[in-house]
Amino acid sequence: MKSVVGFPRSRSYLLLGLAVAGLGLPACGDDDTGGPTAPVPDPGEELSGGDTTVFDESREAFARPARNLDSEGRETFALGDHLFNRSWVTAPASAEGNDGLGPLYSATNCSACHFKDGRGSPPIEGNDFKGLLLRLSIPGEAPDGGPLGDPVYGGQLNHLAILGVEPEGAPLVSYEEVPGAYEDGESYSLRQPSYTIEAPAYGPLPADLLVSPRVAPMMIGLGLLEALPEETILSLADPDDSDGDGISGRANYVPDVLSGQKVIGRFGWKANQPSVLQQNAGAFLGDIGITSSLFPDQNCSEAQATCVESISGGSPELDESKLTNITFYAHTLAVPARRNVDDPTVLHGRDLFRKAGCASCHAYGLTTGDAPDHPELSGQVIWPYTDLLLHDMGEALADNRPDYEADGKEWRTPPLWGIGLIESVNKHTFLLHDGRARGFAEAILWHGGEAEASREAFRSMNKSERDALLAFLESL
Repeated sequence: MKSVVGFPRSRSYLLLGLAVAGLGLPACGDDDTGGPTAPVPDPGEELSGGDTTVFDESREAFARPARNLDSEGRETFALGDHLFNRSWVTAPASAEGNDGLGPLYSATNCSACHFKDGRGSPPIEGNDFKGLLLRLSIPGEAPDGGPLGDPVYGGQLNHLAILGVEPEGAPLVSYEEVPGAYEDGESYSLRQPSYTIEAPAYGPLPADLLVSPRVAPMMIGLGLLEALPEETILSLADPDDSDGDGISGRANYVPDVLSGQKVIGRFGWKANQPSVLQQNAGAFLGDIGITSSLFPDQNCSEAQATCVESISGGSPELDESKLTNITFYAHTLAVPARRNVDDPTVLHGRDLFRKAGCASCHAYGLTTGDAPDHPELSGQVIWPYTDLLLHDMGEALADNRPDYEADGKEWRTPPLWGIGLIESVNKHTFLLHDGRARGFAEAILWHGGEAEASREAFRSMNKSERDALLAFLESL
């Protein structure tokens, strides 16, 4: 049985306007004079990250430490911040502990893709792939049950390389406009991307190569999402759609490198990483070419001889203290507070969002469990607008590339907290897993599969209703 704020949340509740006072949601009945009551904010709705929430609308809104972090924590946060923004260089270098870049890589530091801890953007046209990467695989499963990487090019295209090593290839993207119209006759156009890889340096690409573009997501609130109890996530799942609302979210189960067990995936566009630590170590290796205790082997195939023979920056190149500090930093990046939470248009848009069924996947009012290593994250009521589950999003968004238990049409529900500040922080409004959507409306209109009914509810709204729903998203 799926739930929001710990209560059942079938589509029938949503279509009734979520007017049940016992759910802690705004009543839609009559006031003492017999007239309809105006919607009001839910208690704590403005504190997206509970007590960790920061009040910042500037370009630094995603870069702040949790508001309740103590002085010792803030010192560790600052060390991690430095590492997140520091560029790595080719080995050997005079700066000990700062070398080991590549040999194959996509970026020289974390902030190259997550600029100001925010969201990456896709190339407009051409090959400026600074904030977007291409996952690669071939049909079949790796020994751990995950995607089977290409035997030559591995699991990710690295379009950059150190001196003396050939980059793997040149990724390119082009776009085609797909016209459509709202029910009231207003037209719109969606941007359909197409990806190619030119000049593969280590032999031809296989005809059955599976390619999945992935934009770098925002870094905020990761520790809070990791602190959500497993039972909370599973309570939101309904893999067999037992309540018949058309929504059948399910968990991805992925290997935890430290324990050797399969656990619930929480991070990544297909929930293919179980923890902030493993997500960070995986990104260091895949994106920057930096080895760690979790992933000690360089990302070179036998066919890439110059890569294999390159000088290492150490074994591993990322020492344990640096990995610990940067993981602490990622755990404790704060979520900014909501804006205009009591604005009547925003409140109307919030209720339309719920009535359209969007909250069936974008869950809110969740409570974190005990986080012994990060007590500031424990017991927080948070409003992330995600269930961390996989959902079939239809053919239009499919990458047709399985990822552990996720199939080629499934994606993890992305958190929506902070989404209204992306334009302020990152100077763009490109959304969805590959950045194809040029704003909130286009992102909604790309939804299919389990979200088709919600998309059609939005498409059938009149303009003032659509504007109100978009104003709500802008407030997040």
